[in-house]
Amino acid sequence: MATPPRRPTNPMAAAEAAFKPIKKPAPPIREAAAAPNVRELVSIRIDRAVLDHFQEDGPGWQDRINDALRQMVAGKPRD
Repeated sequence: MATPPRRPTNPMAAAEAAFKPIKKPAPPIREAAAAPNVRELVSIRIDRAVLDHFQEDGPGWQDRINDALRQMVAGKPRD
């Protein structure tokens, strides 16, 4: 019959090994889109009134929201 493995003889070393901080892997770096002006699928929450405003002219409302956001970004000076 095999005997179970013995505990380490130095309890301080065993405690330090048990509570040694684990290094977390670095989060992956998000790369830019492969090509300029490529649209990316995202999910955002928009107020109902804003959504109604852009949808009242029918299909193409997502393009209209994108155009409005692009105009806002172009007109804002960068810090």
